[in-house]
This record gives sequence, C-alpha cells and structure tokens, in this order.
Amino acid sequence: MEKTMILDAKGLACPMPIVRTKKAMDALTTGDILEVHVTDKGALADIPAWASAGGHEIIEQTEQADALIFRIKKA
Repeated sequence: MEKTMILDAKGLACPMPIVRTKKAMDALTTGDILEVHVTDKGALADIPAWASAGGHEIIEQTEQADALIFRIKKA
C-alpha cells in the first residue's frame, strides 16, 4: 500500500534539500510518495534532475507563498 512521507526542508540551502530528500527517499519502498517542502529556489532545477537521475517520478510540483512542494513517487 502506498504511503506518503512529508519532508520539511524549508530554510535549507543547496545542497541540503537534496541530501535530506535522498535520505528520506532511501527509507521508503517502491511506489511510496515523498512530499518535499523547500524554500531554496535552486530546488526548481535540482530536485527534478535528481529524481530523474534516480528513476523517480515527480507526480506534482506546486508553489505556495512560503514554499515549493514536490511530490515524488519512488521508483
């Protein structure tokens, strides 16, 4: 059964959002969803590139007033 984990990486600068995202993703199983909340604008390029390189799928990417939110499905 698919589960969703939320990672709050707000306030962290590059490369920490990616480091924390990778660590959180390692704890999940295939098909699970990781929802990452970041404030670093570099994540707009970094997280999709990292997800693609790992075979993961960005299923949703939104921008709120205080954060960018990525929902990533683990490969």
